[in-house]
Amino acid sequence: MNLLIWGLATGIAFGFLLQKGRVLRYDKQLGALRLRDMTIVKFMFSTVLVGMVGIYLLHDLGLISLKLKATVLGGNIVGGLIFGVGWGLVGYCPGTSLGAIGEGRVDAFWGILGMLFGAAVYAEVYPQLKASVLTWGDFGKITLPQLLGVNHWLVVGVMIVLALVMFRWFEKKGL
Repeated sequence: MNLLIWGLATGIAFGFLLQKGRVLRYDKQLGALRLRDMTIVKFMFSTVLVGMVGIYLLHDLGLISLKLKATVLGGNIVGGLIFGVGWGLVGYCPGTSLGAIGEGRVDAFWGILGMLFGAAVYAEVYPQLKASVLTWGDFGKITLPQLLGVNHWLVVGVMIVLALVMFRWFEKKGL
């Protein structure tokens, strides 16, 4: 029960930050899709970096164990294409559509219906996908540090430096 409360609290905090970061706005979504406004890219990359530091720190302290999913290129590529088409059509990704509903924007409702429909279709065709698309490029349960044969903190550090350089470049370009 305690974990559910933490999950709810962090979910509310994340939703608050989504709203305050203005990434729920349609113009920001469109700007990201057109590569003219990197607000969402900066927000999500920051989120990934915080997650990387938090997960590896908790893992190193022995408080959690990593539960990796297999890296399957077929599923990632096909899923990414479907995700991108949906985002382009609706103007919201899954997280921002829920946040937009929270702000009272009814247009995001169609995105949520699309996600539910897509999940139902996926559940129906999963047996066929498991024998085909979900076997293409199966690299097993690997991480980037394992693939490179280096300590995970080296990868985290490089990612942070890359993020800082990228953020600075975006700011110089007015993105």
